[in-house]
Amino acid sequence: MEMNRRSLIRNASLLAAGNVLGFRPFGMLNSLAQTGSSYKALVCVFLFGGNDANNTVIPFDTSGYANYASLRGPLALAQNALLPLTPTPNFALNPNIPELQALYNSGNAAIVSNVGTLIQPTTRTTYLGGKVTTPSNLFSHPDQQLEWQNAAQSTVTQTGWAGRIADAINITYNVNAQIPMIASVAGDTLFCNGSNTSPASVTPGNLGNASCSEGTECAGQLATAQQLVSLSTGLSLVQADNAMTSNAYSYAASLTAATQSVAALKTVFPANNGLASQLKQVAQLIQVRAALGVQRQIFFAGIGNFDTHSDQITLQSGLLASISAAMGAFYNATVELGVQSEVTTFTMSDFSRTFQPNSNTGSDHAWGSHHIVMGGAVNGGKMYGTFPTLALGGPDDSGSNGRWVPTISSSQYAATLAEWFGVPTAQLSTVFPYIGNFGTTSLGFV
Repeated sequence: MEMNRRSLIRNASLLAAGNVLGFRPFGMLNSLAQTGSSYKALVCVFLFGGNDANNTVIPFDTSGYANYASLRGPLALAQNALLPLTPTPNFALNPNIPELQALYNSGNAAIVSNVGTLIQPTTRTTYLGGKVTTPSNLFSHPDQQLEWQNAAQSTVTQTGWAGRIADAINITYNVNAQIPMIASVAGDTLFCNGSNTSPASVTPGNLGNASCSEGTECAGQLATAQQLVSLSTGLSLVQADNAMTSNAYSYAASLTAATQSVAALKTVFPANNGLASQLKQVAQLIQVRAALGVQRQIFFAGIGNFDTHSDQITLQSGLLASISAAMGAFYNATVELGVQSEVTTFTMSDFSRTFQPNSNTGSDHAWGSHHIVMGGAVNGGKMYGTFPTLALGGPDDSGSNGRWVPTISSSQYAATLAEWFGVPTAQLSTVFPYIGNFGTTSLGFV
């Protein structure tokens, strides 16, 4: 039967775009992993827009809080609302993250202080004196998001550090796997891209089926598209695309079968919470990790928008509450699955925000930030690194309004996770080009 022009274009679009299916090349099942003590997973939670770390981790001792309150002005949180950190009593957390407080106090989460993109160790003096090379376009959202993800401190690098990890060790740990190492539940991202490996892009809640918006025509379109992928065109690009799409259909069927073969998780994830939906999907994928024999897996999740130039307390409060509830539920799911010591979750973000508030009860783009690492393998209940001196124009300020010069490189932070994950020390410089400029590759938090 002859297809009309509109149907041909529609079906060709289904055929040509793996993203219509929610897949990247090689399919969605690359998020599965193998049972056993050799299994490990890294889960990145990216806070898009630049989370204000100054209102995430707050001094709690009398003099420290007084200094914080006097300089933060309208952004200062009430001391009696803060959540104390029992193992480190001079600090407390934002009142909207009780789940993370509980994990920290129980030793299952840690804080890594004043982390940021760096090419070499940098101080206020060397930065202001132009004596060091700094990352490209500091304080720019798109540039710093890319540089956190590629660990190359340049926006021109086309691979992410997770992708380079997969390039380096996939053949060692996933030799019998039918799928690649990395999956994103937050869309395509540089973090996941390798030179020789490709990630999956998984749409939470839509693992096994393509979707379209044209009603009852969907079933026919998909059937036609599945027939088209088997045609031999003789054109190399089209054939490659057909093979990629055929893989997507095959992996979708396998993933559906795998997830349907296990009982639903008992852990309750919060409703109406985008990050929770992403992390629930990650937990479900970990649950069926035995299906394809993967021993290592990396996941990418994300939430935004933390670009709080105005009305910061209200906006950040809601975002942090969502993160804490989602991460708390995810940790509980790993306990349910018995893999809490094999799964390490960590945050990344563009940058922190200025300590000095702006005129709109918000804050502006800054640099060094604090991050949370969570999991049973984490040496938790501790703060790693050096907390900045909270003084405008002080020894850690890159200027005069509280943009802290990082004392820990984002590469050191990532390399610590990579070593735990199984990247040999000799290969760290391949994954993290500037790691040799710093005194240590392991910060000890995991």
